[in-house]
Amino acid sequence: MTSNALQAQQNTVGRYAIVNGLKLYYELHGTGKPLVLLHGGGSTIESNFARVLPALARTHQVIAIELQAHGHTADIDRSFSFEQDADDVSALLQHLHIEKADILGFSNGGTTALQVAIRHPKQVNKLVLASTLYKRDGMPTDFFEFMQQTTLEQMPAPLKEAYRKVNADPQGLQKMFTRDATRMIHFQDISDDLIKAIQAPALVINGDTDVIRVEHALLLSRTLPHAELAILPGGHSDYIGEICAAEKNSKLPDFVVMMIDTFLAK
Repeated sequence: MTSNALQAQQNTVGRYAIVNGLKLYYELHGTGKPLVLLHGGGSTIESNFARVLPALARTHQVIAIELQAHGHTADIDRSFSFEQDADDVSALLQHLHIEKADILGFSNGGTTALQVAIRHPKQVNKLVLASTLYKRDGMPTDFFEFMQQTTLEQMPAPLKEAYRKVNADPQGLQKMFTRDATRMIHFQDISDDLIKAIQAPALVINGDTDVIRVEHALLLSRTLPHAELAILPGGHSDYIGEICAAEKNSKLPDFVVMMIDTFLAK
């Protein structure tokens, strides 16, 4: 399928592809150069990107993905890692006959985006790394202890409601929570050598009161060979207007879309 063929499918939204044994859900929106959207942990396409996706789709062919155990994509009996997620993204791009795409990853999706660039560099044009973790010390000191003790009941209600809206599996929400929590508890640093080997231009975005430490975002932008850094006011999801964002009527997500568009158009 050529890029033009993808553009002709702009009225097609949700669909599935079998990749690496997984029935992977994805959506196509808009026309233009391919832009992959990768959500964070415990999230869906809608819960993370509902505010910014329509604006991004005005100038891009958006390929929004729900990764293993998230949203429409059911869990299966296999490894659950950022590396596996990256391989699934790569396989979907091959399935769509897209040779190279820009990738925007938020939170855990940003870590997956890094792994796509590490494992499948020829498929990556530019990276937008939003609130992205690559070292354990990028989190607050008590984060990993908290993750060992947290339960599904403590998961933000809007995220739980967003999952149930698209997946009626009574066990699915717990599976997603357990998978995400376990992965974070056992998170391993990505080596500086692997980050330094990424040649794709990158835009690193972080909130000034983000769960990802500002110092970590700065370090990531300095370690990547071709990176720009934007520190914005607000918390972990405020700047993209994610479902848990504090200010529902903020204009900041509109500014962020313009910033992303400008970066990708260079």
